[in-house]
Amino acid sequence: MFTSMFQTTIQRSSSAEGVGLHTGVFGHIRLTPAPADTGIVFRRVDLDNLPIEAQGHNVARVSYATSLMKQGVLLSTTEHLLAAIYSCGIDNVFIDIDSIEIPILDGSAEPFMQMLEQSGIRKLRRKRRYLKVLQPLEVVEGDRRIGIYPADEFHVRCYVDFPHPLVGQQEVEMVVNPETFRHLLARARTFCFERDIEPLRSMGLIRGGSLENAIVLTNDGVMNGPLRFPDEFGRHKALDLIGDLALAGLPLLARVEAHKAGHALHTQLVSRLLADPTLWTIATDETSQPGMEAHVPRLATVPAAD
Repeated sequence: MFTSMFQTTIQRSSSAEGVGLHTGVFGHIRLTPAPADTGIVFRRVDLDNLPIEAQGHNVARVSYATSLMKQGVLLSTTEHLLAAIYSCGIDNVFIDIDSIEIPILDGSAEPFMQMLEQSGIRKLRRKRRYLKVLQPLEVVEGDRRIGIYPADEFHVRCYVDFPHPLVGQQEVEMVVNPETFRHLLARARTFCFERDIEPLRSMGLIRGGSLENAIVLTNDGVMNGPLRFPDEFGRHKALDLIGDLALAGLPLLARVEAHKAGHALHTQLVSRLLADPTLWTIATDETSQPGMEAHVPRLATVPAAD
């Protein structure tokens, strides 16, 4: 985990604009510095700057994307931007947005990482607080499961299994910090199956989807290759997982293992964790020193299933 004794924000504002994946609505986002103990807060500038905190208690429906809601105001597809902010160790930032959905841009977190690089990071004169997990917690639904366990750093393991010759079984395991996220996950794009496009559109989803912002898988190949990584699908699911875990509201000191999970299980885990304060404690660098040993990120790709 990126560890610092002090909280951080960004040095200067940066912005982007684009269409939302599911709504098709065009929107603008702007990252701006925030004072200590603010957290990650979205502000709907089209609705009198209504603040929507990126925290578990604001999670709304989570079908195909993670949405937040406060006072009846919805904000969709937050996970890619949150993954970038969280992995970079930015504790406090305002995200100003003038529409209902975060722009999808190229379908990955890379454009958001570029925004954060433009913004820079600034230390604040306030101790950083971590959410340190003390007891295991698991959520299971059929053959899908996710668990969070005590650890001295933020470590994720994400396993996916899709019956497709280009996907099959893929697993990503890594300690999360700015370097590992940037090099291993940030460029991995969202994906869908060609056969699901019309059913999703009939549900009012992916109205802004295109070959420029998502990988589209045919029955036996990919419509808009080449892939950025052979295991881009597993990497993107790990990216989604980190974005959803950001809703814990503080940097995690924990190991999270997800097996064929998705947004619904991710956010259930966060909600159940926060609801039981016997499972965690708030720690600072002084009360909980993360391990100092070197860690090499591991990306293991299992051959695709027949």
